[in-house]
Amino acid sequence: MSRGHRRFAARRGDLPLTAEINVTSLIDVAFTLLVIFIITAPALTGGLEVNLPEARTQPLTVSDDSFIVALDAAGVIYIGETPVTREEFPAALDRLMDVAGARDIFLKADEAALYGAAAWLLGHLNEAARERGGRVGLVAEPEMRR
Repeated sequence: MSRGHRRFAARRGDLPLTAEINVTSLIDVAFTLLVIFIITAPALTGGLEVNLPEARTQPLTVSDDSFIVALDAAGVIYIGETPVTREEFPAALDRLMDVAGARDIFLKADEAALYGAAAWLLGHLNEAARERGGRVGLVAEPEMRR
């Protein structure tokens, strides 16, 4: 017998080798990533946090060609998530709406915002939307049923 054949013959009594993948560690990693994504997903949602007033509302249908303008409690105006001053707001809104081809605008105002600032902002939004044949909508929390 050749030497290589003897080695093979000596191993015949051993347990057979199996080529299997140990998936236990793979499952551990997958579940760990799942937990991480579940925890971090709420933090990734964009938008400005404001206390919206409660009102009788309909579901909001926002299309790709619409803007959301926000007014926080301190009176700071945001186009998307970018803060702008009152002086630069009308020109910035017109430029951004023209570039994006937007028609509809939604106002998301904090319930603690001053009425005068919200009314001023709503006037400018109405004018910008009317010029483009769009509409202005107010964003509010649904009123709790009692």
